[in-house]
Parts: sequence; C-alpha cells; structure tokens
Amino acid sequence: MEVKLIMKSARNAVIEIADGGIYNTKETYHVLLNGEEVFSTDTVINSLFDLKPQTSYEVSVRTADGTELGTVSFVTAYEFVTLNVRDFGATGDGKQDDTKFIQAAILACPKESRVLIPKGSYRITSLFLKSNLRLELAKGAELIADTDRAAYPKFPGMIESYDEQGEYNLGTWEGNPLPMFAGIITGLDVENVLIYGRGTINGNASKENWWKNPKVMVGAFRPRLFFLSHCQNVTLCGVTFKNSPSWTLHPYFSDNLKFYGLTINNPSDSPNTDGLDPESCKNVDIVGVKFSLGDDCIAVKSGKIYMGKKYRTPSENIHIRQCLMENGHGAVTVGSEMAGGVKNLVVEECRFYDTDRGLRIKTRRGRGKDAVLDQIIFRKIDMDQVMTPFVINCFYFCDPDGKTEFVQSREKMPVDDGTPAILRLDFEDIKAQNCHVAAAYFDGLPEQKIEQIIMKNITVTYAKNPKSGVPAMSSGVEECTKKGIFARNIKELVLENVEIEGQDGELLVTEGIDHFVQ
Repeated sequence: MEVKLIMKSARNAVIEIADGGIYNTKETYHVLLNGEEVFSTDTVINSLFDLKPQTSYEVSVRTADGTELGTVSFVTAYEFVTLNVRDFGATGDGKQDDTKFIQAAILACPKESRVLIPKGSYRITSLFLKSNLRLELAKGAELIADTDRAAYPKFPGMIESYDEQGEYNLGTWEGNPLPMFAGIITGLDVENVLIYGRGTINGNASKENWWKNPKVMVGAFRPRLFFLSHCQNVTLCGVTFKNSPSWTLHPYFSDNLKFYGLTINNPSDSPNTDGLDPESCKNVDIVGVKFSLGDDCIAVKSGKIYMGKKYRTPSENIHIRQCLMENGHGAVTVGSEMAGGVKNLVVEECRFYDTDRGLRIKTRRGRGKDAVLDQIIFRKIDMDQVMTPFVINCFYFCDPDGKTEFVQSREKMPVDDGTPAILRLDFEDIKAQNCHVAAAYFDGLPEQKIEQIIMKNITVTYAKNPKSGVPAMSSGVEECTKKGIFARNIKELVLENVEIEGQDGELLVTEGIDHFVQ
C-alpha cells in the first residue's frame, strides 16, 4: 500500500492510492486533508480541489476502522491573481452567448494566474487557449456548445506558403489535412496550460445536429470537443467531457501531455466519438480516465497517408494506466491512421467492459514504410464482456479502396514504399471473462509478416450465452462464436501459460507461422 502524489498546482492535486487494485481500489478508503476528512473513495486515482496557493498540505488515507495506510505532503504553487469570468460579463444563465466574455478573461490572464468559471451554464462556441494559462471549471460549471455550424470558425486543411515550398496545416479529419470547424476548446501552438476542476464541457451533440449524416462534410468536418495542435506541456485534470460532436479529445502533433482523472461520456451509439486520440504526439500520460462512448475509447494515430509520409512523426512514449473503458468499439486501438508509426506504447492496469474489442491494432497496405508499430506492451488488464479481446488486423477495410483486391488479397504482394510493418507486441497478465466471439484474431501481411507476438499469463473464458460477431473488420472474415486464437503470417508467436476455457472447435488455428513456442 502506497499513497503517491501524481501532480499539484496552486489549486488542485492528484493522488494515487496504490493498493494493487485496477482502476478501483480493493476497498473503500477515507481521504483526509490536514486531518479533516474530505471524501471517501474506491478509485485508485483521486483529485483534490479547492486548495489554496502556497499552502502546506498533508493527505492521509485511512481504512474504515481508522488504520492509516499512507500519507503524502506537498506545498501548492504560487498564484498571482484570479480572474472570474463573471467579472468580464459572462452570466452563466444558459441563454446569453458567453464566448467573448470568457475569451476576454483568458486573453487577459497573466502568468501564474487563474481564470475561474464558477457554477452556472455558459453557452459558447469556440474558445481559444493561450500559453501559461490555468483554467478552472468549478463544481456545477458547465460549458454548453452551440450547435449552429454558422457560429463556428472554419480551419482550412492546408494553406500553401508564399514561397510555394512550405505549408501550414490547420484542419484535420481522420488523418487527412481537410477543412474542419474549430474545436469547442482549441489550443494552437500554446504551452504550459492547465485545465482542471469538477465542471463539465458539453458538446451538446445529438442526432438532430452534429451526429446527423455524420460522414457528410457540411461546410467543414465536425469539430472536436477539445483540440490541441502543436502544443507543449498541457494538463487536463478532473473535468467531465460529454456529447462530443466527433472525437472528444484530439491532441495533434503535440508533446508532453497529461490527462488525469477525467470522465468522457458519449452515448454508446454516437458516431466517431472516440474518447482520446493522440495523433503524432510524444510523451503522453493517460491516468485514471473513465471512458464510455460510441467508438474507440483511446485510438493512437499518426496520420493516414499524406501526413505520415510528409512529416514522419510517430506517436511515441505513451503510457496509459488505471483507466476504465466501457462500451465503444475498441478499448485501446492503434490505427488505422498510423502512417507515421507508433512506438513505445504501454497500456497497463486498466479495466475494459462491454467493448467490441479490447486491444485492437488496425493497419493495411498503402499506409507506408514509416507505418511501423514497435514496442507495444499491454499488461495487467482485466476485461469483461469484451466481444474479441485481442485483434491485430493488417487488412482493415477503411478508405474508399479498402475492399479492393490490393488491400484485401491474402496473396503475397511486393514489399514497397506503401508496405506497413508490425514489429514486437507483448501481452502479459491479462484476464478476459465473458468473451463472446473469439479469444484472439491476428492477421498479418504475407509479404511483411508480424515480427513477434508474445502472450504470457493470459486467461480467456466465454459468456454462458455468447453473441456471434465478426472478430475483425476485413473481407472474408465470417461471424463466429466462442473461437480460440487465429494467427496468420507471424515470424514468431510465443504462447506461455495461455488458457482459453470453453471455446468451440480448435484452440489454435495457425497459418504462415515461422517460429512457434508454446
């Protein structure tokens, strides 16, 4: 048992109660601040709010019988001033458009200071962040996005430079430089930003507005609820995000990002409402976040084709832990827009519940020689009611040409500049109960086999009344129920202490495996 300080600022802090639990602690604990109980908790990652600047605090954690299990001490940071958006003209009545008043407070905020959004409902369109900003959404504060497309700025996809050699990319849609509406909260080339609090950012999307005909571009592509482009040192803590028009949190070509104790909540049938999609980002921590939505909970990306080939910027050094993923298509997905590659991704101590797939990798021919996946590690994960826990699909039928012979042929093609590669993948200490479709589906390219898959200490059990489904989205894959492991075109497959209970048919079906260890 250990109590750890994860982060602190002038007004908030995040602690971890490390008792061996995954997302939830093994029992309920009482959290005391300077000797006074502030809340009880059954989650590993916990946020503290309403702290005072430059103040010493001691946080202690106790059991129900009063046994002290650990303490942590810290001093909060300095704060110069607080700017309350009400003083700038915002009403928070849910009727007035408060965008310009909140924006004025943001622009007026000096370094080491806070913009405070107190309790109330604030109708907004796009708000733009600036560097060295601390923004607090207090308990009961809700930013509610307008749904009128005409009220939002448009970002062109690509702007050519005057020398006709360089370019400036603003808009993006599913890995391509395309026109989009500015995000509800947008950061462009900003650094040292903290957004925190117990408030809510509500995209206000529904099937009557943003989710109607979701694949059709109307004026521009749908906005993200939170969009960062070329930003540095940004931290989000505690805030609830819901009803996003499209991807919820989308950091783009940004580095040194931290996401702590957030809640992301979109309806299970909402289109393209991924939870958090780091695209060509580096040094990203995602800790204690709860996801419940209509698409992939986390999808790690690096451009579809043009952006990946042009900028060759992988997503790398991404650490995901102590998160809860509910509903949605995939709990943690890599791709399919990953032409710049993904490396050094660790997912550990997470719970997946009722997702179509658990750990999901999507790629295809044409993604490019820079579309390399390497050092991908998934460990200490509990899954329940996941249709297919493990999927690696090198024939993902996305894009207009996705179902052509070039993409879908299982015959060996020439290796060229468009051929992606998957190097090493590790799956360790994972339990998946109440599985439905298949335990694992691994389908590599015959011309560029997956280098290595290692599975250690894996247990899969099936639901009593399993549903049938397609384990991977590629041509020729049929619906199935209670299947074992399908593995094709892998140079080395290592299975160590892998148990699959109650599958129908063969436990393991392999094709094109060069070296198999069991």
